[in-house]
Amino acid sequence: MCANYTPTRLDAISQHHGLERALFDFPAEAFPGYLAPIVRESHQLAGQIECVPAMFGMVPHWADTKLARQTYNARTETVATKPSFRNAWKRNQFCIVPADNFYEPCYESGKPVRWRIEHAGGQPLAIAAIWEWRASGPDGLPLLSFSMLTINADGHPLMDRFHKPGDEKRMLVLLEPAHYQGWLEGELVNDAALYRPYPADQLVAVADPLAPRAKAKAVVEDALF
Repeated sequence: MCANYTPTRLDAISQHHGLERALFDFPAEAFPGYLAPIVRESHQLAGQIECVPAMFGMVPHWADTKLARQTYNARTETVATKPSFRNAWKRNQFCIVPADNFYEPCYESGKPVRWRIEHAGGQPLAIAAIWEWRASGPDGLPLLSFSMLTINADGHPLMDRFHKPGDEKRMLVLLEPAHYQGWLEGELVNDAALYRPYPADQLVAVADPLAPRAKAKAVVEDALF
């Protein structure tokens, strides 16, 4: 389950997706409840896509924003029926989360150590996700939010190394460029090939533990959320 990742810079998103550069700020690393960029179909220009800020962790209209701490990932097996996600899924509200990398805990040392996972070729990752909209967010303005889709990854040569021993292994749904438009338009939602674990040889992983100060800050922010 991915709860921490590095959003791709806006200039790199613009270049990779062929978009005009968006103008908004977001933290260097994303945790549930943080704003980060997503790519989705434009709601103003038919047939075009846009890059917009959204909260990491889906917040339906009936929920408090604190729900983002529990809805940052959506299981593909249940996304169509879970109350937090089913409206977005039914309405084909699909998006892509551009990420330079994502982080997972490795317990091989006996303690959880944060590892960074990224594309072996150095290109941005494109994470399949769903988005939701509500009329009023924490500042009284409309709020977009999103959840990343995950699939079972038991036996995956790389992802088998992460999460607690004995826990089910999960990984994000990672898209190839050829799938971007089909995913955003909802044409690939029932394509079983899309939900296969990403090839291990196209990913690299290295230990990247949080510095003590950053770790303490993350704990405090988590406690205050």
